[in-house]
Amino acid sequence: MRKYLLHVCFPILFALIISFVFAFQVSAFDKTDFEKAKDSNADLSNADLRDADLENADLNNADLRDADLENADLNNADLRDADLENADLNNADLSNANLSGANLSEANLPAANLSKANLSGANLSGADLNRADLSGADLREADLSNANLSGANLCDANLSEANLIYANLSGTNLYGTDLSGVNLSEANLSDARLYDAYLSEANLSGADLENADLSNVNLSEADLSDARLYDADLSDAYLYGADLSGADLREANLCGAKLIYADLRDAYLNYADLREADLYGAFLNNANLENAFLSDANLSKANLIYANLSDAYLYGADLSGANLSKANLSKANLIYANLSDAYLNYADLSGANLSKANLIYANLPVANLSGADLREANLIYANLYDADLREARLYDADLSDARLCDANLSKANLNNANLSGANLSGAKLIYALLNNVNLSGANLTQVKNLSINKLSLVKTLYEAELDPELMEQVKDKYPHLLKKPKSEESF
Repeated sequence: MRKYLLHVCFPILFALIISFVFAFQVSAFDKTDFEKAKDSNADLSNADLRDADLENADLNNADLRDADLENADLNNADLRDADLENADLNNADLSNANLSGANLSEANLPAANLSKANLSGANLSGADLNRADLSGADLREADLSNANLSGANLCDANLSEANLIYANLSGTNLYGTDLSGVNLSEANLSDARLYDAYLSEANLSGADLENADLSNVNLSEADLSDARLYDADLSDAYLYGADLSGADLREANLCGAKLIYADLRDAYLNYADLREADLYGAFLNNANLENAFLSDANLSKANLIYANLSDAYLYGADLSGANLSKANLSKANLIYANLSDAYLNYADLSGANLSKANLIYANLPVANLSGADLREANLIYANLYDADLREARLYDADLSDARLCDANLSKANLNNANLSGANLSGAKLIYALLNNVNLSGANLTQVKNLSINKLSLVKTLYEAELDPELMEQVKDKYPHLLKKPKSEESF
């Protein structure tokens, strides 16, 4: 019986002894890990340091690869040049920690506290910083490529010269953050809050900024080419010299934005709000501004060749000296707009509302102004050579000294218009209305469909040039029209 009990109990006793020894070794190992965790240059790779108190610990150059530091307290710890590749720092407290030059590539840092931490020059490529607190952190020259910063708080953080290519920053709080010179190309910043951030010379080419808050942001000289900014808020943003070529800015809010000399070639600005925006000297070649709101905007000297401004709202906008050659302005609202010295060669202004607009010295050769509303418009010295003005409303307009050679004014309403000194040589006036028109000093030679009956309705033909046959008829029937008016009113 004793032999039997010995035979049965010995294996059980042996197993208990082995378990006790193993537990002792593990306990000793954990304790050693913890003690080693407070030493610089320590090898803590794969160590279990969950919930460890490492506040103020010196872990300079420590090897913490694959270490488990979940919920660990590393407040004010020295982790300079430490290797934390693939480490688990979920919910860890790293506030005020020094992680400059540290390797945190592929590290797990969701909900970690990194407020005011020094991460300058750190490698955070591929790191998961979802919902992490990085407010006030120093991330200068840090590598955050492919990092997940979704929902993170980067308020007042310094990210100048950081690499954020392909990073996920959707819904991130970047209020007042310094992102100057940062590489954010192809990054996801949708719904991000960047109000008052500094992004001068940043690279945001191809970035997703849909619905992002970029109000009052400094984006001077920034690269936003091909960026997605649909429905983004860029109100009062500073975009001097920024590259927005090919960018999607549909329905974006650019009210009051400074876009001086900005490159918006081939950009999509359909329904964008550009009220009071400053686009002086901007490049908008081939840009789509259909239905855009540009009231009181400054587009002086802007380049809008081939731009689509159909149905755009340009009430009171300044387009002086702008190049709108071959632009589409059909049905655009240009009431009170300033188009003085503008180039509108071959432009489509059919059905546009240009009433009371300033077009002095404007260049409109071969432009399409059919059905346009030009009531009370100022077209003094305007070049309308071969322009299509069929059915245009020009009553009370001032066309003095304008060039209308070969222009088509068929069915145009010119009642009460001032055409003194205008050149209408070769123009078509089929069914045009000329009641009380001032034609003093006008060139009316070779005008098509200009009859004595039409001329009988004009205000004056004083010093006007007419074909010989027509001149004789005027002298014979309406000689008073050739006399100097008693009072030459200005129109």
